[in-house]
Parts: sequence; C-alpha cells; structure tokens
Amino acid sequence: MIALAWILIIAMIAINALYVAAEFSAVSVRHSRIRGLAEDGNARARRLLPRIEDPASLDRYVACSQVGITFSSLVLGAVGQSSLTLQLGPLLENGLGMSQAAAFSTAAVVVLLSLTAAQMVLGELAPKSLALQFPTQTALATVYPMIWSLWLFSWFIAVLNGSGSLILRLMGSGSGGHRHIHSPEEIELLIVESRDGGLLEPEEQYRLHQALRLSQRPASQLMVARLHMATIDAEASQSLVLKRAAESPYSRFPVVRGSKDNVLGVLYIKDVIARYLEHGELPTVTQMMRPMLTAPRTVTADRLLALFREHRCQQAILVDEYGGIEGLVTLEDVLTEVFGDFADEFKRPDREPERLGDGRVRAPGLTRLDDLSELLEVNLSGDAATVGGLVLNALGRMPTVGEKIEVGGVEIEVEAVSKRTVTSVLVTPPPSRSLVSDDDEEAEAS
Repeated sequence: MIALAWILIIAMIAINALYVAAEFSAVSVRHSRIRGLAEDGNARARRLLPRIEDPASLDRYVACSQVGITFSSLVLGAVGQSSLTLQLGPLLENGLGMSQAAAFSTAAVVVLLSLTAAQMVLGELAPKSLALQFPTQTALATVYPMIWSLWLFSWFIAVLNGSGSLILRLMGSGSGGHRHIHSPEEIELLIVESRDGGLLEPEEQYRLHQALRLSQRPASQLMVARLHMATIDAEASQSLVLKRAAESPYSRFPVVRGSKDNVLGVLYIKDVIARYLEHGELPTVTQMMRPMLTAPRTVTADRLLALFREHRCQQAILVDEYGGIEGLVTLEDVLTEVFGDFADEFKRPDREPERLGDGRVRAPGLTRLDDLSELLEVNLSGDAATVGGLVLNALGRMPTVGEKIEVGGVEIEVEAVSKRTVTSVLVTPPPSRSLVSDDDEEAEAS
C-alpha cells in the first residue's frame, strides 16, 4: 500500500511539472520560431502553432495547464494525508512517546511541509526554469500531452473561462488574453540584457536603441533648415537646370518660386536626364516637377517613415503651425539616425566636431545637442535641437563672434556667424571631462 502511495506521489509531482512547463513555454515561446519549424514540416510545431497564435486558443491552453496543476496538487495532498500521515503517526507515537493526537497532528504537518517543498522545487521551480531557458524545445515536447488534456478537460475549461470572463465584465474589464505586450522602455531593457548576455553586438544594440527612439524623435531635429536647403527656382532656364543636374551631389531639388518660403514641388534629376536624352531639350521646371510631401514639424520620425512609404517618396517639407516652411527632411536623414552616416562619393562630408590641443572642441553650429552631449559626456538640453540654436535661445538675439554662454558647466564660445546663423562654436567641457588631443594622450602614456 505504501509503495502505491509513493508511486502516486511521484506521478502527481511529474504531472504538475508537465503542466507548469507547458504553460510557461507556451506564453514565452517565439511565434516566429514555431512558425518557421511548422513551415519546415515539424509535426509538433504544426500542432502547437494555431494554439499559441490565437489569443482565445492560448487562453484555453493556459486554462488547461491550470486545471492540470490544480488536479495534481489536490491528489498529491489527498494521497499524502491518507497514506503517509497514517504511516508516520504511529512511528512518532511509539518512537517519541507522544500522545496519539499529538503524533498524528505532527505527522500531518511534517507530511504537508515535505510534500509542499517537493512540489515547489520539483513540480514548480525546476520546470518553470527549464521552460523559460528552452521555451521552444519545452513547448514542442509538451504539445501532445496538452492536446489530450484539452480534449479531456474541454467541458471544465469552457465553464472556467466563461465564469472568468463573466466576472471581468461585471468588474468593467475585458479579457485581454495572453499576449506579449511590452513598452519601448521594457523592450530597451530586453535589448540591453541580450547585449550583456552576448546575443547582440554593441553596434547592434545601439541601432536597435536608436530605432526604438524614432517614435520620440521629432522630424524637426533631423531636418535641413530652410536657410540651408538646396533649391531650384521654378523659372530656371534649361541651361541652369542642366548645370545643376551635372554639378550637384543631390538627386532631388525642392522647386521654389521667388523664395524658399514658397515651395511648389520637387524636381527629380533622373526626370531631367530622361527628358533631355529623349527629346534633346527640356520643358519648364514646373512641367517636370512632382508633388512635394508636406508634414508638420512636430511629426515623429517613425510616423514620417510611414508617410514616405504611403506616398512613395523620399523627402518632405516640414511646416510650422502657421504654414511657414521650417526645413527639408529626407529618408536618408531618418535612416542615418538609426544606421549612422551613409558613405556617398558625390556629397561632401559634413563637418564633424573636432578636438583641439587645448582640450576644447570645435563644433559646427548645426551639431545636434544629443551628439555633442554624448561626445562631452554631459547633459546639454534645451528647446533647440542644435548647439547654434542653443546659443540663440540663451542670448535671445543674434550673437557676435567671441560671445560666450555657459550651460550645465559647459562654456560655449561663438567662433563664426554667417547668414543669421551660428556656423561654428568652441566648446570648453567641465574640467573633470576635458578632452585632450591624441598627441597629448600618447605623450602621457609614454
């Protein structure tokens, strides 16, 4: 009799472990991985895929696991109390000289604590850890027992799920199902953990981090300001259009009439070349231009990508709330935010901040504040997106060469001004973060 009891106890712990592993692996396994295995002909993956992709089916799958866990726990407790307690009670009574009531009470507590510990370790913690470490293998290994259990418990699961949904509706909450929903911050933490675990290279982690930040990055921080836009006038002659097509590194030009505040459309250089090769001459610029996409300056970078895809174009004019032209942003500007600068044999490389021998940094006025902050390891923040804009906002007027401001312990000196913009600044970082030249570093090392 005692042997049968031990067999039942071991079986109930094993069944509990099976359902725990099935539940945690089903909700943590990657659907794309199971879908790929199913497409490759894996029979278990084909059985599992429809049960994890459909939220209602996954709810039933999890409910089946819970029913199995509850059933095995109840049987385990009943067998333990009816068999082991009856065996242990007389031993305590005779061996320790305890009264019959005290002996059986003590035996019941000992059996309960022992079986609970065994079930938690062997039936809960161990299979849970296994399922989270190897979700694909565990989910596939448990799919057939779960299918049989779904058939066996189908009526009970329907009652339980229906009762649960009814209670949620009475509480004013809908049933969301078991789905993987993560905020951008949580996804970023997962990416960092993947990098720390060796699954991602630092460059890959950086790109994913930048991609997540597209939803928080206003397109106005990526644009070319109106003053620096390369445009072509709607009344430009044929010779001027051909000259711009031959000499310019750009493949598209906003078409303006009179000034950059009046953008009519966009001229594609490939259209100019095709028309000239076909006819030997060109129509007017307005006849060749295409519509220009317009977006508010507050549009986020990820939304701008969607607009580019929707309108099948690669650049847009950003406007303020009054309809004024703010600047031009291109698909390359957005992609550069994620992947870094693209090499282009036709474009002149943009000036980058350079370290000087005295520890200061010379930076173009259009250097973005977040890039400069990262370089200096300080926090430069403000309403402006560039260091030149930061100077203008701080002074409230157009600065003159040599004027200085201090922001967050960083001294910024205006080095050059041109066409109502700050074109170059000299930045002195805090003493603790002073940058030295490569030559100085080599000298110190020697």
